[in-house]
Amino acid sequence: MNEHTPAAVAADYFNALASGDVPTAMGLLSADVVWHQPGANRFSGDHVGLDGVGALLGGMMEASEGSFQLSVAGAAMENGELVAVPVRFTGARAAASMDMGGIDLLTVRDGKIVEVHLFSEDGPAEDVFWGQA
Repeated sequence: MNEHTPAAVAADYFNALASGDVPTAMGLLSADVVWHQPGANRFSGDHVGLDGVGALLGGMMEASEGSFQLSVAGAAMENGELVAVPVRFTGARAAASMDMGGIDLLTVRDGKIVEVHLFSEDGPAEDVFWGQA
């Protein structure tokens, strides 16, 4: 990564996710990142640090039987250290599926993602897909 602007860091993060390069994506997160997962499901709430976010993402992959995917659905919008990215996320498992849009809002400081806020177009449907703890 040659450029450390918030938009460039966000682009590198989403490109790494799209190519399945989880180590590179995780490497763009600050060691004390705070991830705000929306909704009222088993994954909702704040997840702190690389271990917390790693456990969250691993749990989502397990719950979705490895099918969870996220893709960029539009141009990133930058406002200082904030980058809002339209996304589309999907998943399917034996009893349920989801396919919806959302916004990932990243806070980028000093070349690292320090905070992540996620927004879903249909929170109740996402909660049904992920289920309760």
